[in-house]
Amino acid sequence: FLALKIADVNWQSKLNKAAHHTSDYSSTEEILRRGQPFTKQLSFQPACLILLPDDDVYMANEKERREYVLNDSGIIFQGLEKHIQEEAWNYGQFEEGILDISLAILDRSLNHRQDPAVDVSNRNNPIYVSRVISAMVNSNDEKGVVEGKWKGKYRSGTNPLQWSGSVTILRKWYRGRYKPVRYGQCWVFAGVMCTVLRSLGIPTRVITNFNSAHDTNINLSIDKYIDISGKTLDLTEDSVWNFHVWNECWFTRRDLGSFYDGWQVLDATPQEKSKGIYQCGPASTRAIKEGHVNLDYDSSFVFAAVNADYVTWIHYSKKRKERIYSDTKKIGKFISTKAVGTNSRVDVTANYKYPEGSLKERRVYKKALKLLGVRSTGKRGKITRPRRRPSAACRQPAGKPTISGKLILNASPVIGQDILLTLALRNLISDFKTIKVKLRASAILYTRKPKAEILELSRSIKLGSEEVKDIPFKISYSQYKNSLTDDRKILVTAVCKTKQGASLLVEKDIILQDPFLTIEVLGPAVVHEPVNVQVTFTNPLSDVVTDCVLRVEGSGLLKDVARMGPMESSTVEFEIIPYKSGTRQLQVDLVCKHFSDIKGFVMLDVAPAQ
Repeated sequence: FLALKIADVNWQSKLNKAAHHTSDYSSTEEILRRGQPFTKQLSFQPACLILLPDDDVYMANEKERREYVLNDSGIIFQGLEKHIQEEAWNYGQFEEGILDISLAILDRSLNHRQDPAVDVSNRNNPIYVSRVISAMVNSNDEKGVVEGKWKGKYRSGTNPLQWSGSVTILRKWYRGRYKPVRYGQCWVFAGVMCTVLRSLGIPTRVITNFNSAHDTNINLSIDKYIDISGKTLDLTEDSVWNFHVWNECWFTRRDLGSFYDGWQVLDATPQEKSKGIYQCGPASTRAIKEGHVNLDYDSSFVFAAVNADYVTWIHYSKKRKERIYSDTKKIGKFISTKAVGTNSRVDVTANYKYPEGSLKERRVYKKALKLLGVRSTGKRGKITRPRRRPSAACRQPAGKPTISGKLILNASPVIGQDILLTLALRNLISDFKTIKVKLRASAILYTRKPKAEILELSRSIKLGSEEVKDIPFKISYSQYKNSLTDDRKILVTAVCKTKQGASLLVEKDIILQDPFLTIEVLGPAVVHEPVNVQVTFTNPLSDVVTDCVLRVEGSGLLKDVARMGPMESSTVEFEIIPYKSGTRQLQVDLVCKHFSDIKGFVMLDVAPAQ
């Protein structure tokens, strides 16, 4: 694959020259697409372009090759497990200069600076190259491409939500003399890494894991602590993100054996160090599914991300805490990627684990515990950290629960409108009960870290024998509008306690829906011919919206990102001139100070020039 580097050789130029000198090929993309031997036309031998079955990155299925190497746009799934959203991303791996930039990333790596000869000699190994790229896409240890940021303001850079593709980021890093680009979060790291690896000829896709565990001590238990009012306490480094995005690459594992060939997990988001630097993978999905957490690279970290238990404690004092909630099935839900040839979502959870609760899944989980040196009582969920005895002050729930409850949204929440909810409580026994309920709503990031308190209230609820009671309440727009983060997420918790001491925790993650953007292409799209595009936006707020900017991006459609001036109406029309044929993705991003970015996209088929 395109990982060999000869000094002072412009690869993109030579590839294009070779293509134009051969009557059967029209471009670098066509050379990759056909997968035919053409290296006699070149003075160098980039193995992946030949696509021989002996290649470590060989992918036999032609449709999959087109998707995972040639497709220059895609979908990254975000949101919540019960409200999955699709975000368009422009990979643009065939845009001018991107291949040179990808090779420059390898040349700037710590490995290359320490020993250039050894580094270059290893560049025919996708295991090595992909791991180096996972370290270089983030900037934590080396002068990598993207600087991550998950808190505070983004005044000294770009809000991660405003990025729509990799090309602008990679060019900014390159033209800025390798200064890290500010700022990125997980989907940005994954999008950039997908671009770089596809440009090098390695089949790559973007994966989203909903309810993703960040298990800092790899004991397969994520502990969350709250106080008696339901407020999240910062007592642990463990966390569960609403979603986390990483990459998979397709290649053989000569270091592990053929059983582990196929999709390999790589994660450029800097979470934990691996062998001294922030890098992750490649970890075989086969190893993760079978619980082989002792295998290279970082399979234990990825296994925990999709398999850890989720345990919530009420923290009364330094000497007393009570476990009130344990869920063995919450983590690793709806693991998703874009389908081959369409923008629909494909669930790949079965590639990572056996069905939750099945005999095979429990055996794999226990195997992983044993390999990690974590002791278990035999029941999943009752796990202790190595060499630590449970405290007598750690109360466990006794017997069967006597009350149950859930939080229900009465209508789909839309930004600018009140949020209507119902707490439904049920008495599970025949005894009369008085329940003290403490409700709390907090603005959170997608990492579920609380950023601002929105609402707090207390209620006393009386339940008769096996009675069900609905308690309605609302979070008004005036209450949340100044607290909401750009992620537009709110966490609602209800801590319910009976006089007998039984505790119940009910949680609800809410994401406020975007106002709708409609995008219409007003005519046929043909290479080198202008065509108008119309964008219509409906303001959901009661406030006047001014000073908005419309950004447009799309590989093969626009040479540069277009900017529009302040909008006074809800409809904007602009012109694009496509310069590449085929199916293209046009992205629209409405930036406004009144709310976080509103994004939309449309796919259009561009005909060749007449």
